[in-house]
Amino acid sequence: MIRLGVLNISDRASAGVYADTPGQACVALLREWIETPFDLDYKIIPDERARIEAELCRMADESGCCLVVTTGGTGPAPRDVTPEATAAVCEKMLPGFGELMRATSLKFVPTAILSRQTAGVRARTLIVNLPGRPKAIRENLEAVFPANPYCVDLIGGPRLETNPTVMKIFRPPS
Repeated sequence: MIRLGVLNISDRASAGVYADTPGQACVALLREWIETPFDLDYKIIPDERARIEAELCRMADESGCCLVVTTGGTGPAPRDVTPEATAAVCEKMLPGFGELMRATSLKFVPTAILSRQTAGVRARTLIVNLPGRPKAIRENLEAVFPANPYCVDLIGGPRLETNPTVMKIFRPPS
C-alpha cells in the first residue's frame, strides 16, 4: 500500500489552541486529486526544528511515505524553521518548487516574497513544504502537484495516479 505523509507544523494547533484546518485542508486535496489507494501518516507537531527533522525522517525512513507534505513554518518569524529542517534531512533540494510556489502566491498577495517554501528528496521520499493557510495551501499545491508523481517515479517511489478531471499531472512520453 502506498503511504503519504501530512505533517502540520504549528505550535498552537499542536497545543489544541485552535483547530487543525491547514493539515485537514491538505488531506482533503490529496484525497480529491489522487486516485491511487493510499494510507495516510498524519501528525501535528510544534515549530521545533529537532522534532520536525525527526518526524520527517520517521515518515520517510520508517513509515515509507513516498510523498510528505508539510504545512506551516515557512515564514520569516523566529519559530518558522520548516525549510531549515527539511534541508537538514534531504539529500537533494528542489528549488524550483519554492520558486513556483512564491510566483503563484504573488498573484494573490504581495507578502508572498516573505515565504520560504521549498522541497527536497530524502531517499525515495519527496518532501514539499507548504504555507499554513488553507487557501495558500491549495494555491501552492495546485501549482506544483502536476510534477509530484513524476518526481516520485524518478526517485524510485510507487506510481501515483490522479483523477485527470480535477488534477492533471505531467509525465514525459516514454
